[in-house]
Amino acid sequence: MRITKIFTFLALGLVAALWGCAGQKKVETPKQEQVTENLVPAKAEVKGQGFLVELNNLEVDGSVDAASKEMVETPTLKGSIKITNESNDILDIQGVTLEYLDGAGNPIAFKSGEKISKVNSFWQPIKPGKNFEGSIDATIPRAAVKGKALGKIEINVVYISTPLRHETLTLPEKVG
Repeated sequence: MRITKIFTFLALGLVAALWGCAGQKKVETPKQEQVTENLVPAKAEVKGQGFLVELNNLEVDGSVDAASKEMVETPTLKGSIKITNESNDILDIQGVTLEYLDGAGNPIAFKSGEKISKVNSFWQPIKPGKNFEGSIDATIPRAAVKGKALGKIEINVVYISTPLRHETLTLPEKVG
């Protein structure tokens, strides 16, 4: 009888222990969290020779380690870009690049291992008085975001400013 009581107490103790463990669920906190910061000012205009570039809704998106608050991957700069042709010629935009500068005007370089992507868009010739709108989705160096080191962004617009003409030539030759 005594052995039966011991086994009963052991069985009840085991059931109680298992029940207690099953009731507690382990909640894991995320190791990374997504952070978005708006750039100030929210809208910027830069006037070039014959054109105007407007940047709107610029924000930096990145993943940070929840514990250390350090960036774990290269952050991205997102926003919109609008280029208005204020010249009398057609502007054939070849590309747009961004350079990140600190408060003293020195370039902030990408470190080894950081992903680098430039402003990609499907550029098209812009007629006089017209504009082109696109989006910005480019990487920004971690060092520019860390400690608010970013002082300004330099925009490089590569374009051809000429009256583009398309001509059709007809050759009076025959295959014979």
